[in-house]
Amino acid sequence: MSATETREPVGIARMLADARARLRRLGPEEAAEAVGRGAVLVDIRPQAQRRREGEVADAWVIERNVLEWRFDPRCEARLPWVRDHDVEVVVMCSEGYTSSLAAASLRELGLHRATDLEGGYWAWVAAGLPTVPGGREPDG
Repeated sequence: MSATETREPVGIARMLADARARLRRLGPEEAAEAVGRGAVLVDIRPQAQRRREGEVADAWVIERNVLEWRFDPRCEARLPWVRDHDVEVVVMCSEGYTSSLAAASLRELGLHRATDLEGGYWAWVAAGLPTVPGGREPDG
């Protein structure tokens, strides 16, 4: 296939399944334990959604549109502490769909420890884990 040819469209269900096949997704308790060990919980929801729903206090707020730039250790726009591909990242969205696609994208960048929170923010809430009122500015 040449660079100008296109592949057959796969659809979002297939894209999501393919992304999740590359991840070992974490439940809320596992994610909280990972954060306790030093993993970075990254909330990719837009500010308006976080304002409405709430936030996890220990999460880094990195909105989806800049995620890859902040976590690529070769990029000048990376977060200062992202120096190599060994950062353990747990991506969180609202329900665990967008986060799967985002975590798979980080994997493609070489972050081999990237995964996502199964069920997203609402699974975290349902598990009784701590939250705070939302709407703060992004961290990066």
